[in-house]
This record gives sequence, C-alpha cells and structure tokens, in this order.
Amino acid sequence: MKITSVDTLVVDFYRTNLVIVRVSTDEGIVGLGEATLEGKERAVQGAITELAEAVTGLDPTRISGIMYELARDWYWRGGPVIMTALSSFEMALWDISAREFGVPVSRLLGGATRDRVRAYANGWFSGAATPEEYAAAAQRTVDSGFRGLKWDPFENFDLTITSRQMDRVLAQIDAVRSAVGPDVELFIEGHGRFDVTHAIKIAREIAQFDPVFFEEPCPPDNLDALVDIRRASPVPIAAGERWLGRQGFAPALARQAVDFVQPDVTHAGGIAELAFISTLAATGYVGFAPHNPSGPLSTAATLQLGAALPNFRYLEIMATDVPWRPEITNERLVLTEEGDILIPTGAGLGIELDLEAIARHPFTPHPMRLFQDAVFDIRPPDERSFFNLGDGE
Repeated sequence: MKITSVDTLVVDFYRTNLVIVRVSTDEGIVGLGEATLEGKERAVQGAITELAEAVTGLDPTRISGIMYELARDWYWRGGPVIMTALSSFEMALWDISAREFGVPVSRLLGGATRDRVRAYANGWFSGAATPEEYAAAAQRTVDSGFRGLKWDPFENFDLTITSRQMDRVLAQIDAVRSAVGPDVELFIEGHGRFDVTHAIKIAREIAQFDPVFFEEPCPPDNLDALVDIRRASPVPIAAGERWLGRQGFAPALARQAVDFVQPDVTHAGGIAELAFISTLAATGYVGFAPHNPSGPLSTAATLQLGAALPNFRYLEIMATDVPWRPEITNERLVLTEEGDILIPTGAGLGIELDLEAIARHPFTPHPMRLFQDAVFDIRPPDERSFFNLGDGE
C-alpha cells in the first residue's frame, strides 16, 4: 500500500474552523485526521501541503518510522502549527491501518479496557451571563444526561483578580453547584489567566465547591509557576492542552506539577504519542483527561484512546455544537443515563465524511476572544445536540 495524496478540508464551526485531513492510498483506503487549531488554520493547511510532498509514495502502515523521520527531518521541531500537522497525519495513518483489518483503532493499541468513558460537558453555558442563567443552563445540561460540567467563570481577567471580581466568580459557581447538587462533578477552567499569587487565592476560594480540578491556572509557558500553584492548591490541578509532545509533558510529570494531564490528540503528537504520555502519567498515578472541545475526528480518536488506556479518566466534549455537526460526518455518539459516552466499535476511527455538507460551510475567520469578551459565546443560538441519549443497548 502506498500514499497517493494528502489533502485538507476546512469547515466553519462558529468558534473556530475544523481542518480535516485525508490521506488517500493506492488501495482505495482513505484515512482521516483532524488538524483543528484554535486559529492559524491556514498556516496548518500550508504545513500539511509540505508534509504531503514528503510522504507521497510511502507505505502508510509504517506509522512509527514515518513519524520519526518526519519529526527528525523537519528542521523546526515542535510548535503548534507543525505539531498539529504531524498529529493529524498520524491520526489518519492509524485510521488506514485499522480500516485495512476492519477493526477499531483501539484493537491495534492493545484492545479495549472499557466500553465507555465518563464525559464532562463543555459549551453548555453559552449565552449565560448571570448566576441564575448559569444555574438554569447547568440544570438543563444535567437533565440531558451529563454528570460533569466544565466552564471558565473568569470573564476576561488577566493575571489578577479583585475582590469584587472574585465575588462574581464565587456567586456563579455557587449557583451552579446549588442547582445540580453534590453528585455532579464540576471542572473549573482557568485558560492560563493568572499569576501564582492569584491562582492560589482562587484555588483556595473554589475549594468549597469541591471541583474535580482547576484547569490551566497560569500561562502554559512557566513550569515553575505551575509547580508553586500545585503545591499550595487545596484542589487538584490540571494542565497540558498547550504542551506539545513528550518533551512538553515529561518535565511537568517529573516535577509533579499536575494531578491531571490534558494532552490534545490533534496537537500533542497524535494517537501513539498520547498513549506514550499516558504511560508517563501512569508512573506517577496522574489522571489522564485529554483536551477535546473539538470536532468529530478528534473526538473519535480520543474515544479510541479511552478504550485502550487504563488511566484514562475523563472525556471532554461539547454538550451542543453548530447545527451542521451531525451533517458533515456520520458521528452519532451515545450518552448513557450514567453520564458516560459509549465508545464506537466501527473500523478505524469510525468516521465517514459528507463532502456536500462540508462544502456548504466554508472557511470563516473566527478570532480568539479570551481577553476581549466578558461572556464567551461559543455557538449560535440555533444550537443542536449531536448525541443520541440512552443506554445504547
């Protein structure tokens, strides 16, 4: 089998643009990957175009060798654009190999350890502004089946937080906790906003609400700061969505900087690299909870890792998304009454594309707004869930 072409498709997804990678072969098997990057989509497309020149004619089943040589031969190593291009291509290679044998990717990773994973919802809060509105949105999301909720209550704060701002944050979290009760898990997102002093202050204040973790409390480029926060925090600390490859994760794990590690399969190196990072995390009993507020292919790949990796703890997923998400692929996820998502068992990643639906939603610029908007609205008002609800039996 030989690679004959590598191309990309871009789909408007309101909060960003999905970048889908297709790797075609001379035997008619097409592997799919996702190269969605928060912004810089056209830069990723350019990197994939250059990658295509290097891999055309190669055997796509030689995943380890190809990926080693690509990482070795590109003079510039790392960085979000290059790593996203490599990650998406690697994802597509796994899809090809698993499709060839007619098995899910997890079978090639050693087989399944579970048939479902605990999910927590992102995006459930869109349009909410007051504590009461957050509480109502939280209750609706729990009523739909989710048993975990994540959100960023910190508006557009930058490094510091005042007492008045803290009061607003605590009122919002308190409203959500009061609405959903003690059995629903809460995950507090920091988006790398705070310095050490204020991150510790926040951690101590939010401890009363018993969150599963405080995510990315400080900017991702200072490991010393994260270590200091984790040592002083009364709540678990999660980070890693903006770390790339094992070189980005090994120092943090060695220094016990996190309680949960959050690599993103579309950025951190792909499927095999996340499995390696999971093993590193397991040596220190660190929970594995990949970053995944992404599209169908990223979710499919993350679910296959969830099947195979023993220390996989949580799947992040959008509670609702753009109305056309169910149209562009055959993705049909099942959310159980217990708040778990069943892991699909189709061949490869199990995703097929609808090219006509994709063509109806071309690239649209979407600037990131983390420090501009006080309320981060992530989807249009005519939202639609892409889940099937039930036990999946």
